[in-house]
Amino acid sequence: MADQLVVGFDLDMTLIDTRDGFAATLRTLGAELGVSFPEEELTARLGPPLDLLLGDHLDAERIPGAVDRFREIYPGAAIEPTPTLPGAAEALAAVRREHGRVLLVTGKYTRNAQLHVDHLGLDVDVVAGEVWSTLKADALLEHGASIYVGDHVHDVEGARAAGALSVSVLTGGCTAEELRAAGTDVVLDDLTAFPAWLDEHLLGLRLAALEERLRALGRVMVAFSGGADSAFLLAAAVRALGAENVAAATADSDSLPASERDPARTFAESLGVRVLTPATHEMEREGYRANDGDRCAFCKSELLDVLGPLAAAEGYDVVATGTNADDARAGFRPGIAAAASRGAVTPLLDAGLTKAQVREASRRWSLPTWDKPAAACLSSRVAYGIEITPARLARVERAEAAVRALVPQARDVRVRDLGDTARVEIDRALIEQVDQTVLAAVRQTGFDHAEVDPLGFRSGSMNALLAEPEQFR
Repeated sequence: MADQLVVGFDLDMTLIDTRDGFAATLRTLGAELGVSFPEEELTARLGPPLDLLLGDHLDAERIPGAVDRFREIYPGAAIEPTPTLPGAAEALAAVRREHGRVLLVTGKYTRNAQLHVDHLGLDVDVVAGEVWSTLKADALLEHGASIYVGDHVHDVEGARAAGALSVSVLTGGCTAEELRAAGTDVVLDDLTAFPAWLDEHLLGLRLAALEERLRALGRVMVAFSGGADSAFLLAAAVRALGAENVAAATADSDSLPASERDPARTFAESLGVRVLTPATHEMEREGYRANDGDRCAFCKSELLDVLGPLAAAEGYDVVATGTNADDARAGFRPGIAAAASRGAVTPLLDAGLTKAQVREASRRWSLPTWDKPAAACLSSRVAYGIEITPARLARVERAEAAVRALVPQARDVRVRDLGDTARVEIDRALIEQVDQTVLAAVRQTGFDHAEVDPLGFRSGSMNALLAEPEQFR
């Protein structure tokens, strides 16, 4: 999987507006020292270490003591009145959405920087203070930051020294021209623009990584279910390798809804790839039929035990699955582990592509699957511990078709098989439309009882019935 995203941020005039607090501290210090500091001039230059800012206004021998006293005054004068700058919280949240780490690298006295973090509730992992210009590179390199965001030309120097991408905001005292002349890579008006920039930046990086990964694989057979992830992988493989070097293998299985098969074939054929539909026999595996929490491991084992030899016989170098980065973060996933143990490759995961990025890239490529609802296998509808059988899966499929026929505007529909009872999950806004007519239609497919789930559709809701549900999320 791609390395974890780590983004560094400067503090003063990048995340927080310290001008008023700095000025208040400076006034108190000046009164004590009998010096009239030019507040407007100094607050316009925030960023450099304090000894440099005071250097033009105090004799050299007085500066160390003045710096110490400034730091003592600062908590009482500057913490309370200092706000975050527009977009600061959203910028940090954007990193968190990517499961990234946030590093604060600042010239400010570390203790006072931490006070700001605590007072404002800034969501950061590490505070590295009292570093300036190229010295910031040490902290950025230590924590593996690939991006550093600041407002000053010396922040640019720190990013460049660390080999990190330099992102500059115009909320400090430096102009866009000065920042570009210093070598910044990106200039934003303020942090409100950062989330959209980060989304675009990461998508571009990860799509390039995906293409590179696919090119390195040779001829690829994609385990193609017809869902958004495997469809995107199939299209990406064609772009990278050419249709003649790609095959789509869709298992002929009782667990794949019949309604998915024709659209899957149509999509694959539209890309010009070879389509293979080998039969899989997961029902012959006792562990699969038993339907414990590790059921997916037996399914994926069967799939790869069929596709691996088929790929070798047909001249394909690898079998690739549509596992994405979000899948790998979802906790214990026995199916992923089983596929990996049999040599399957995961190009989307390797490139760090998330589900949202797969959908966005699919939209840009005009793939019809870009907004396709999640379509887990039919066995995922059956409560753990209830034996999986072809008849039971067929019953679930008939029940879901009945619900869709009566509530055609539904996007997500699941009929959960709890034994004699069917529990209908549907888009929350449509729950009231699952009336007695709909429930009667579900019963007619072979259930003794039918009920609607008041919480609506939730992916993976059957895990809640496990003794240790978090293990299988």
